[in-house]
Amino acid sequence: MDERPWLKHYPREVPASLAYPDSVLQQLLADAAREFPEWICLSHEDRKITYQELESLTGTVAGNLVELGVKPGERVGLFLPNLPEFVIGFVAILKAGGVAAAFNPLYKEAEFIWQALDAGVKVAIVDTGSYAMLRQIRKAAGINRLCVVGEGVALDAGDLPFSKLCDDNQTKLPHVTAGDPAIYQYSGGTTGIPKGVIATHRNLVANTLQFRAWLWTCKQGRETLLAAIPLYHVYGMVLAMCLGLSLAATLELIPNPRDMKAFQAAIQRSRPTFFPAVPGLLGRLAELSPGEIGVKELKRLKAIITGAVGLPSGVRRRFEKLTGVTIAEGYGLSEAPTATHCNPVDGLNKPGSIGIPLPDVEARIISLEDGVTPLPVGQPGELIIRAPQVMRGYHKMPQETRLALRDGWLYTGDIAVMDADGYFTLVDRKKDVIKSGGLQVWPREVEDLLMQHPAVADAGVAGLPDKLHGEVVAAWIVREPGSKLTEAELRNWCKQHIANFKIPHKVTFVEQLPRSGVGKLLRRELRKL
Repeated sequence: MDERPWLKHYPREVPASLAYPDSVLQQLLADAAREFPEWICLSHEDRKITYQELESLTGTVAGNLVELGVKPGERVGLFLPNLPEFVIGFVAILKAGGVAAAFNPLYKEAEFIWQALDAGVKVAIVDTGSYAMLRQIRKAAGINRLCVVGEGVALDAGDLPFSKLCDDNQTKLPHVTAGDPAIYQYSGGTTGIPKGVIATHRNLVANTLQFRAWLWTCKQGRETLLAAIPLYHVYGMVLAMCLGLSLAATLELIPNPRDMKAFQAAIQRSRPTFFPAVPGLLGRLAELSPGEIGVKELKRLKAIITGAVGLPSGVRRRFEKLTGVTIAEGYGLSEAPTATHCNPVDGLNKPGSIGIPLPDVEARIISLEDGVTPLPVGQPGELIIRAPQVMRGYHKMPQETRLALRDGWLYTGDIAVMDADGYFTLVDRKKDVIKSGGLQVWPREVEDLLMQHPAVADAGVAGLPDKLHGEVVAAWIVREPGSKLTEAELRNWCKQHIANFKIPHKVTFVEQLPRSGVGKLLRRELRKL
């Protein structure tokens, strides 16, 4: 208990350790289809697919993928928003013995080509919106065949509509084991060249069951999950899709949550009970008035989890006041797909912290100087993790794998601090620290302060090279609508709140900040603005 002080804050209903079946991920769907065959699994606008229908359909699509030449261990691409075909394709790829490689459908040509080539994708499932681009770069990306979701476009020879994969097929499917790779998930794009995380079926099943135990208030066969975070990202893949299948929940699929009218209508229609979210989504919902469409239904939520980026205190305050539902912040990373920490959904919730480790997750804070020495309570250092969901390694990157996985521990690259209760709080990314005149500045600390200014809508901070100091602090600011905030005004305000060496040396006002699909700030892109 001394090494795991967080256990005393576990809800009575959550065990400290779980038994994990040695099974493949698609077994989650098979089990749900057996127990709840007529329960709606996928819901998107007027489309409804039951668990039994999904179990049968994914087997058919898997057989057709095998007929197309997909071999065990071969990566198959998914280049789709949150449509039923994403879930169908994902499970079918695994049943065919393949490995799912999901890509952001907003990627431009160069981004997709690099990752598709690295993963060795030969077959990809795409939608009509991306087909025009992909057909032009298919040779450069090494793609042999595109399976297209939707109608209304002429297909190149060899390509086929996704509906053809749904034609009856009795092809025998290969044997898949828990130790086989299930996904290639590209990580690290926010700090440099993306790395292909290889996660096994065992990793994904373990993480799914950990979080299912954590959400003890959610019962199998009774829940509706609002799937608005992107399924191509490991956060949505595990805490929306895989967890939803494990719970035999109805997944209300939201392809474009920026379309607020459609988003609100889906909330009103589905009446969700669990919502894995990101701060950007919560921020938009928090701006609604109490009488608007969907707000009443949000009050039914049993749990809201947010992750990927820090939750601004103002967003938390406004959303919780609007709905009466407490937000639980958590933490995860692609290398441990996806969750490792979370605040209890019914227990001590510490705003600003990432909560406590999930069952069977060991976590330590270690010295930045030697990378080994455990640090005492309250002292910041690198967060390292040992858990059953930790990845096998990076694809074709042995040196990076050795640096990340040492003596059974995953070195996250995140700087954090643990308090006496075992609750962890992120300080910043290890690679993002700014060293100015020999002093360390954590960009996140400065960003959090800047966001408190009433005229600042969004803020990003990074270091810029400087001959005298090595680096200086720079800030990129999105003003609130109608604001005429100046650099001098902002710097003078900062002087009242932080040490001089942390005050931004340069301030640039921009229309928007570069962020990933789940809202992570792309610091390397800031310097290009």
